[in-house]
Amino acid sequence: MAAEPTAPPAGLPRALARRVGRQVPAALRRYRVMAWVVGVLLIALVLVAVPVKYLGGPDEPVALIGTAHGWLYAIFFLTACDLAVRARWTLKGAILVILAGTVPILSFVAERIATRKTRAGERV
Repeated sequence: MAAEPTAPPAGLPRALARRVGRQVPAALRRYRVMAWVVGVLLIALVLVAVPVKYLGGPDEPVALIGTAHGWLYAIFFLTACDLAVRARWTLKGAILVILAGTVPILSFVAERIATRKTRAGERV
């Protein structure tokens, strides 16, 4: 299923508006992938690895998943910032979306809202 092109923000010069419109769908796709990856890893860390560790299990899953989540969150941060700049999000919206990657399950909600609004051409 192809992503719908995002309407360029009003008030932009025509050449810049065309560039923004072409760049936003790819940035949105990268952001959505990273939001899901970070969300799944955070759920695995908080709901599986940490309880196993504190119930007397091995420490390795926490170290492995926690490290992976940390590095991938850095990539998520960059992709969210990239999308925020390209789609001209508000600073408040960008910060809230970025922070959503640190709360289990909230990254999925924020991703859905950001996707809907960005595809509609609205500012997050």
